[in-house]
Amino acid sequence: MWCSRAALGRLRRIGTEIAPRTVTGFHRAMSTLPKVYVTRKVPPVGLEILRKSGQVQFEMWDSDDPVPRQELLKKVKGCAGILCVLTEKIDAELLDAAGPNLKVLSTMSVGFDHLSLDELKKREISVGYTPDVLTDAVAELTVALLLTTSRRLIEATHEAKTGGWGTWRTLWLCGHELANSTVGILGLGRIGVAIAERLKPFKVKKFIYTDVEPRPELADMIQADYVSLDELAKQSDFLAICCALTPETQGICNKNLFTKMKKNSIFINTSRGGVVNQEDLYEALSTGLIAGAGLDVTTPEPLPTNHPLFTLKNCVILPHIASASYTTRNAMSALAANNLLAGLRGEPMPKELKL
Repeated sequence: MWCSRAALGRLRRIGTEIAPRTVTGFHRAMSTLPKVYVTRKVPPVGLEILRKSGQVQFEMWDSDDPVPRQELLKKVKGCAGILCVLTEKIDAELLDAAGPNLKVLSTMSVGFDHLSLDELKKREISVGYTPDVLTDAVAELTVALLLTTSRRLIEATHEAKTGGWGTWRTLWLCGHELANSTVGILGLGRIGVAIAERLKPFKVKKFIYTDVEPRPELADMIQADYVSLDELAKQSDFLAICCALTPETQGICNKNLFTKMKKNSIFINTSRGGVVNQEDLYEALSTGLIAGAGLDVTTPEPLPTNHPLFTLKNCVILPHIASASYTTRNAMSALAANNLLAGLRGEPMPKELKL
């Protein structure tokens, strides 16, 4: 939708021309243009939008790894805008370091739990984010993770590679199928609907969901029934977590939830790691309270390699890659750049977070 193969080739060539940590923009009267700091090497579409706008001078941390905190605090000083990703903690300390010139914060993410919203609101800093453009990619990955977990594909690959593949056995590596199942969604939004739309052709019998309140317009799109959290746990054969991380959802997937779930149920989380109590999840998986879990998000990230969850065959853990498609990441960077520029012009952002 956003990029053809040819366009992607051109974008990659553009990306190679960006000098490490370099200030970019129109050269004439550059010193009079608003300063912007980009906290990570973002996909090239967004950088081209900033560069061609003639509206800003920007400096970028030209690395795939996070900018060190002290470097970040130094570089944001005097900036009018910051374009960040979800690994940067935007708090009072950083906002103090940036100073009173900061007018716009644009995050290349749909989640915003890394932002101190109260501090941003108090300082009247506009905030942009990137919902909608990653819906398809996240939904696809969620379905892939669900199938990988429920049909035990990681275990099967390991057995094939290491000599475990012997004679045919009647129940060896059997998993759980979607046909005639009940799929539960915790937090019904755009992504939850997109997941259900992709699962429907698998002959799912029923979709159910819970949220802070019924969402009939979205539910009607997938013929989903509203139930309580307890009923969601009790009825779901597959439970997909799609809610935002808020004080209310912090640790909501805990022992109380897992003990109510079916022993053959599959738990999938592609939202935020903080909604899950990982110690309780480990206990549920290791004692057979639930059949399996697939996680694209954890706490912390990256999850230490010696974490107990990595010892479990029935737990599939991915390194937070739900939006990792070329099309989606370029679209996210474009939206983040356009949010930033609109905010600096004093215009409504394409996607502004209402504080």
